[in-house]
Parts: sequence; structure tokens; C-alpha cells
Amino acid sequence: MKKPLTRAAVAPELTWSLTDIFPTPKEWEEELTLLMNTLDEPFAYKGRLGEGADVLLSCLQSQEEIHARFLRVAAYASLGLSVDGTDSAHQIAAGRALAVGARWQALLSLVRSEIQSLPQEEITSYLREETELRSFEPMLDRIMEEKQHMLEPDTERILASLNEVLNAPSLVYQRAKTTDMKFAPAKDQDDREHPVTFSTYEGRFELHPDPVLRRNAYASFSQGLAAYQHTLGATWATEVKKNVVMARLRGYPSAIHMLLDEQQISPPVYHNLHDVILRELAPHMRRYARLRKRVLGLEEMLYCDIEAPLDPQFQPEVSFEEAGTMLREGLSVLGDEYVAIVDAALSNRWIDRADNVGKSTGAFCHSVYGVHPYILMTWNNSMRNVLTLAHELGHAGHGVLAQRHQRLANCRTSMFFIEAPSTINEILVGKHILSNQHDSGMRRWLLMQRIMTYHHNFVRHLIEGELQRRLYAFAEKGVPITTAHLNSAQGDILDEFWGGEVTIDQGARLTWMRQPHYYRGLYPYTYSAGLTIGTAVARALQEDGEAARERWLQVLCAGGTRKPLELAQMAGVDMTRTESIKEAVDYVGQMVDEVITLF
Repeated sequence: MKKPLTRAAVAPELTWSLTDIFPTPKEWEEELTLLMNTLDEPFAYKGRLGEGADVLLSCLQSQEEIHARFLRVAAYASLGLSVDGTDSAHQIAAGRALAVGARWQALLSLVRSEIQSLPQEEITSYLREETELRSFEPMLDRIMEEKQHMLEPDTERILASLNEVLNAPSLVYQRAKTTDMKFAPAKDQDDREHPVTFSTYEGRFELHPDPVLRRNAYASFSQGLAAYQHTLGATWATEVKKNVVMARLRGYPSAIHMLLDEQQISPPVYHNLHDVILRELAPHMRRYARLRKRVLGLEEMLYCDIEAPLDPQFQPEVSFEEAGTMLREGLSVLGDEYVAIVDAALSNRWIDRADNVGKSTGAFCHSVYGVHPYILMTWNNSMRNVLTLAHELGHAGHGVLAQRHQRLANCRTSMFFIEAPSTINEILVGKHILSNQHDSGMRRWLLMQRIMTYHHNFVRHLIEGELQRRLYAFAEKGVPITTAHLNSAQGDILDEFWGGEVTIDQGARLTWMRQPHYYRGLYPYTYSAGLTIGTAVARALQEDGEAARERWLQVLCAGGTRKPLELAQMAGVDMTRTESIKEAVDYVGQMVDEVITLF
């Protein structure tokens, strides 16, 4: 049995280069010390923001400069921890960065409170007379929109200083997942043992063609999760309770209203996405499940069988270099500047693709202002890896273009829109790969890869969102959130969606333990928003060519200067229309129809 690598044993070319942020840990340490001594510079403007537009501008410029420095310090620490959570030095660095972040947030809250104390007419007049201040207008508008839900300045400062404590549930979850959880090895059909980790299960064994190994790994994985279910159940419940209490303190009707307000989205849009997709998509996915059950020859389909390969003979290995060619060609429709960003990511060690003990699972992209994006994933030479990397490069391309055209204050878009650029890339690359295949066997295999994209974003993540929606509703009524409650609600939602086509066992009921999304507000459902927008934009790129490309690039360059529904409208998608959502769901149905026909 081959043991997982330690981080020290990983070849450097498989890792990202944090030296682009700070050449050495010593220089990070020096900057951290300098930063701590300059954090309160914007505080020097306390009581002076009413003196004129030039004073407000100077304050915001000072604040932005320090914020950019803090983001680099925090990124260096968190990215180090994400590739090796077992390293105590990384744990200490991340803890120190969090402490500085809490102090910085407390100081920012004082500036925000003072801005909110100014009359709206005064800010409007400042914007008229000071041209340079206008680039901060989106941020100022947002600060004033939040005014009605702000508490007294001293209370806001205290809450901000407790930011590290209030985010403890997320930290506890990540530490348990990357450091403490252990899984028993799993045997394959030839009685050979394979080590099981969080990343190997989700990235390899869940998709494995050997049913014995797949199900044994699932049993091992489920048993490992179960050992932590009560601890992480309490952690999840604490996160929910925190948001319910904060919403009441700030005068929101519910935690859902508060979290949606952070995304600049109304409850009807949120509920419509859940209701339409879960209702309309379920029949298509049940038909697909029946096909899978028949082709795999299963008497019953377990949760671990949902993504098992139906064509085991079609498992083409794709090297990282071959994937690079596919990505460049598939994304060439977005133009030369965009492809150059992809080239830089692939060639300049923006990507950490190693598999080692202590590494965070899944995949993410972290854009560091003034440096470049960093992408984390685990590469195992599969076609699925290609689409995952396309997804994360979508975040990277968005981050680079927004930074080139916007100042830091305006770079980040709403969480509601954040998954649109990434899912569009998955669709474009998937279509490109599919367009080059004429063999029916390979075509159906590639179609299934594309259906998997929709399964992850329209099914898995939206079911996560539905669990949030239900449990927040219970919490608002004072119902305690327990582990039994989580397991029961998770099982009910899966049963309702799959309609008896999938056996919902204890392992399936523990699915809530697999994602960190629950600690990031209402993040899970936003994948469905991104895929709805992405499906429409990808179709427009194919049909309208250059005009659609220019519209989409303008959206990417706009960063956070527009609200999310306005950005979608710029791209040609009206997310308030039920028809926009149904069109994406219908597209999934068409792919399922073709796969069934090909089998």
C-alpha cells in the first residue's frame, strides 16, 4: 500500500510559488510587523471626514493601501496552511494573520461608521467636486445602503474585533477535516489495500470503475466522517445560531435576509432558483439514475454510485501538458488577452496540483491583489481534472481582468455572481473537447463529463443550499440544530430529489460534513446562479461570436462596480425570469436524452 506523500516530498513543479507574494518567510514576518504598526493610519481621520471631499479621499486611499498590504500578508499565511494543515508553523502564521485581520476590521468599522454619519447630500456633493473620489462611489453607495442595519459605532468596533472568534466555526471545521480526520484503507476487487483520504475519496475513489473499491472506500469514508459528526454538527449549529442572532441584532427579518443583503440579492430571486431547479431538474436526473443503474447492473444504487463511470474502457488519461492545450484552445473564444492569462497560470506556478498529507480538499482560486491568482487542486490525470481546472481558471481570469481595470475597492463582485465566470469556462472547454469527438462511445463519455458539471453545480451544491434554507427556517423558530436534525434533513432532501432511485443510507445523510460552503454565508446556491448565467452566455458566444465575447469581457472587467443582477443583464441574462433558469435545466435534459440514446 503506497503511503500518501508528505508536503516536503512533493516535487516543486507540482506546487505553487508563494515567493511571488513574499520571497521568504522572514520577509513576510517583517511586513507583518510593519503592518501592525501602520494599521491605525486611517483612524487618524476620525472626526475629520466632514471637512471636505479631499479629506475623505485621502482617508479612503490610505485605507485601501493598507488593505492591499494586509491581503498579501493574509494570503501568504492562508495559502501555506491550505497545502499543509498539519504544519504547526503554518497554523501559527494563519492564526497571527487572523488576529491582525480582526484588529484591522475593527478599525475599518470606525471609518465605515463615520462615513455613515455623514448626510447623503454631503457625500453626493463630495463626489461632484472631487473627480478622483468617484472611483470609490460603488463602495460609498454600498456603505450607505448598509446604514439602516448598522449598530452604534462602539458596538460595531467590538463586533469587528471579535471577527476571529465569530469565524471560529469555519476554522474548527477546516482543522478537523485537514488535520484530524483519518480513514481506514479500502480494498479493491483483487484484495489490494488503498489509502483513503478526503481528497483521494472525492477525487478518485468516488469515480472509480471498480465497484468493490468504490463501495469499500465509501464505507471507510462514511465511517471516518461519522466519528466527527457530533463535533461538526455542533460547529455547524453554532454558525447558524451566530447568523440568526446577528440578523436580529441588525434588524433583519431573518438570517436569510441578512445573508442575501450581503450578496445584493432579493429573497424572491433566491427562492426561485431553489424551487425551479429542484423541481424541474429532478425528473431528468432520475432518468439518468435509472440509466446508470441499468448499465452498471446494480440492484440498488448507493450514493457513491451516482458518478461511477458507465464506460470504464473510456478513461483516457490526460497529462497536465495535454490539458493545457485543451484549455488554451477551448478558451480561445474569449480572445488573446484571456488566453495569455491562462498561459501565465499554467507556466508560472500559479497552480498547486500535488497530492499530499494535510492538503485542503476540493479546488479553489484565491486572487491576491497586486500579485496574481493562486489555484489549488489535486491532479490525477483525468478529464474531470481538465474541467475543474477550467473552472478555477475562470475565477483567475475574472480576478486578473477586474484588477487590471478596477481599483481594489471595486474588484470583488457579489458572491451571487462569483461562480458565473468559472462555470462558463467549464462549459466552453467541455464543448470544445466534445466538438472534436465523433466516435459514439467517446462522445457519450464526454457528455457524461459535462452532465457531471451540472450535477455538481445544479444538484450537489443546490442541495447544500436547500439544507441551509430549511435549517435556517427551523433555527428562526428556535428549534435547536442537532446532529440528528442535520442527518435527517439531509436525508429527506436527497430522498425527495432522487425519488427512490438512489438509496439514501447513513453515508449519504452525512453529506453535509463534506463542504466548507456552509461557513461562507449562502454560498452553495450561487453555483446554480453561475451555471444558469454560464449556460446562456456560452450559447451566446457560440451564436453571436465577437459581440457576445465583448459583452462578456466587459462584465469581467467591471469587477464589483455593478450589482450582480446588473452584471448578468450586461451579459444578456435576466435572472429575475423563471424562463432563464428553465432554459439551463432544459439543456441538461437534452444532454441526458442524448446519453440515453447513445446507450
